[in-house]
Amino acid sequence: MLTFADKPTLVGEKVLLRPVRPEEDLPMLRVMLNDPDVLRYTSDAYTPEPPAWDEAMEHRVVDWYTTRNDQPDRLDLIVVDRATGRGVGEVVLNEWDEPNRACNLRIAIGPDGRDRGLGTEAVRLLTDHALRALGLNRVSLSVYAFNARAQRAYEKAGFKVEGVRRQVLRYADEWIDDVDMAALAEHWA
Repeated sequence: MLTFADKPTLVGEKVLLRPVRPEEDLPMLRVMLNDPDVLRYTSDAYTPEPPAWDEAMEHRVVDWYTTRNDQPDRLDLIVVDRATGRGVGEVVLNEWDEPNRACNLRIAIGPDGRDRGLGTEAVRLLTDHALRALGLNRVSLSVYAFNARAQRAYEKAGFKVEGVRRQVLRYADEWIDDVDMAALAEHWA
């Protein structure tokens, strides 16, 4: 039976993807999870201000990330910029659908990791691992229509648009569409 119990380290030209080290990664996670762009592009509810980062929030974050390496149905990896050796985000395979050999991918890159192709390479590396090493047939994702940077990165990484779900997010006073994308084993180069 295929699972995500093995937590590999994957190495590319620009990034290294490695298992979460909660205490070591906490400073980067704090910056990333409070970043307005990360909140805007990954949240399923509009909030004009980031949530307060207090002791309770820090405990929740540490507790959450402490359990990630023990989960056999998901793979959470930290994106490390090889040029600096610093973590800049996370990339995740989740929503494991075993009978259909499929899963979801999501990524969040903090401000120190943007506009240098790190996210694109991280997506490509993890998708390649999913489709080739793990033998999955399909890796899918959804991206808000107003996140053009991520859509371009996913397309560069080999994902194709499959459709649009209309008005899935109420953001301020606007309805935002969701773009569904996927990479399939039979088309993966």
